[in-house]
Amino acid sequence: MSTAAAPSLVVVSAGLSQPSSTRLLADRLSAAVDRHLREAGIEPRIEVIELRDQAKDLVNNLLAGFPSPGLQAALDAVLGADGLIAVTPIFSASYSGLFKLFFDLVERDGFAGKPVLIAATGGTARHSLALEHAMRPLFAYLNAAVVATAVYAATEDWGGGGVAADGGLVGRIDRAALELSAAMAVRGPAAPKDPFADPVPFDQLLRS
Repeated sequence: MSTAAAPSLVVVSAGLSQPSSTRLLADRLSAAVDRHLREAGIEPRIEVIELRDQAKDLVNNLLAGFPSPGLQAALDAVLGADGLIAVTPIFSASYSGLFKLFFDLVERDGFAGKPVLIAATGGTARHSLALEHAMRPLFAYLNAAVVATAVYAATEDWGGGGVAADGGLVGRIDRAALELSAAMAVRGPAAPKDPFADPVPFDQLLRS
């Protein structure tokens, strides 16, 4: 596949600390998706968006009503992606406020048909259901095509040196990555949008 036709995979990480287990999980997932796509003969373009770096711009957007150039670039990358990995820490049995602020800026149907893999981290496995009662409904509202396997990583799922412990987590990462890579391969890279394909009617311009 040529570079021009390479599908884009965007990874959104809402971790607050540096380093964070959220970013660690995001990296493991993106590496697994990259491996599966390459095994299928597809070389993806991967971009990671750290919402921690967008925190001030997200708050300013909430107050002023318009995004900064950096925040707009992040939103454009997410909307234009052929596949998305979204990872958040779990606070109070739901996704983080930073995660919500960012995805609140995506209009309904903004992800129509886009393959999305959802994942989360937390201190205890008791919060794993937040993936199903909070994150999956959010992306369903945006009309995303969320893959069946969601990945939750509790503190005990990590071994020494930030390595995923053998067993459940490794298997979930690989299964979810395979599902996302398969969905991306079937969907193919999105065609560039023609800004002149849907012009504003002339009479509407006169009324504006």
